[in-house]
Amino acid sequence: MNARRIPRETLQPMNTTPAGFDPVRDLPKGFADFLRPLDQTFTPWQGELVHKRAVALAAAHQGKLPDYLPPSRATLQGWQIELPDWCVDQRNQMTGPADDRELSVKMLNSGAPGVMLDLEDSVANTWTHVSQGIANVLAALRGELSYFDRKRNRTVSIQPSRSAIFVRPRGLHIHQAGVMGEGILPASLFDVALVAFQADPGELKHPLAFYIPKSESAEEGLWWRDLFQAISRARGWPRDFIKCMALVESHPLAYQMEEFAYNLREHLLGLNLGRWDYMASLIHFNLPDPRWVLPDRNTIPHDVAFFQNLRNRIPEICHKHGMLAIGGMTALYPSREDPELNARALAVLEKDKKNEAICLMDGAWTGHPDQNEIAVNQFPFPNQLKARPAHAEPTPDLRPIPVGVGKRTLAGTRAAIRTVIRYRQGVLAGQGASLLDGYMEDLATDRIYRLMIGQRVRHRDAVRIVDENGQPVSHTPERITQIFDQELARILNELPTDTPVETRNQFQQARALSEKMVVSGEFTPI
Repeated sequence: MNARRIPRETLQPMNTTPAGFDPVRDLPKGFADFLRPLDQTFTPWQGELVHKRAVALAAAHQGKLPDYLPPSRATLQGWQIELPDWCVDQRNQMTGPADDRELSVKMLNSGAPGVMLDLEDSVANTWTHVSQGIANVLAALRGELSYFDRKRNRTVSIQPSRSAIFVRPRGLHIHQAGVMGEGILPASLFDVALVAFQADPGELKHPLAFYIPKSESAEEGLWWRDLFQAISRARGWPRDFIKCMALVESHPLAYQMEEFAYNLREHLLGLNLGRWDYMASLIHFNLPDPRWVLPDRNTIPHDVAFFQNLRNRIPEICHKHGMLAIGGMTALYPSREDPELNARALAVLEKDKKNEAICLMDGAWTGHPDQNEIAVNQFPFPNQLKARPAHAEPTPDLRPIPVGVGKRTLAGTRAAIRTVIRYRQGVLAGQGASLLDGYMEDLATDRIYRLMIGQRVRHRDAVRIVDENGQPVSHTPERITQIFDQELARILNELPTDTPVETRNQFQQARALSEKMVVSGEFTPI
């Protein structure tokens, strides 16, 4: 296999540098020389890992689904990590796009125990937005990030706090073009290297910390481990200076969490249930099975068995080895303009986070400063590391069929199509996350909707989807095209009369692109 080959074409353009880009001139002085040996080691390896992902998915579609690994040192030995003082309290980690200066400052001033500045799911994957995100990350790490508040006519800066700062780079499956001539880099490598090259330990309030996304195997933990240690050697830092947390966002990784953590044990602080991407991965790996045609997304309860079984398992593994277990994001967003929606969103948040605390999670994710206090209050201070379930099942069922859950409706299909069109238009306009109908939608939830639409078409003869009168509606490709047309027309009709032509054209482009992604089976998180 040629690991340096350009990956198969997708409908999304690869992030590439602007015309006339010169790495010596346009990147920090010395960075090209710093990056070159890392590229030589980690780019071919990443290519092999991405290929193995494709093999695992193909095997699942042929009936060989993910399963637990045989016993090993990782599962049989009593290894422990030593949790540093600066992150023992992570009862809430505020998360948001790093390219948004205002939101980043507000998150860092929210009082949240942790803040995750995101370069991945909530950021449009373009050179401009990722570059701005990295610049904001570096300013935040120095304590210098600020924004101008036009309403108050003043500059707002980060206030001193104990909030731990994590940086989420782009996932291992994403590539960055244009930096090293005609070759391509793993976006993860580029993001981590560029931040680490410019970070000054003397300006950091704690060691450099990353949030690893989208892993799919224990073996990938070795790639991250070796990358962190290679960078530390190059910078003259201690071997274990770089710390990380990792998201459990894929169905295969759910079966290999303990092995993954073992491989990263010199750096890892905890695991996080990234439940929206996990739901998408679960659908993707079970795509040929009509029993996995999920209900309308917003009718699936937060404690559905395929979430709850994993939600119970993560703290058992983490606490066994001294690591934090962090819960996922609640999608319904509070609103300061809509009191009824605000009350409902905060009530849902409280119930959701209380459930995670009962499952022995140590904290959660939120995306709005108004959610911080409620989230923090659901979890015992500072964590639940000493708590272990009384009768933990060593190999729980992580694929329980979702029987008797939610509703499968034509209205749900319409809502999914409407959401992917509007989300994709936001991406075309430079927004990686959009607040739509009270829900914060990002790449993970867009992926869920694309998969749900694809499921309903694929299994239209086996699964009943009903209209408002309870009558079955066959989800043929022609029907889906019709709904895409209808929802686009509705969106355009609802736009203000002074909406720019460019924006209207973006909705047209988003509609075409979204349907092509569904039809072509483009269900990777891109």
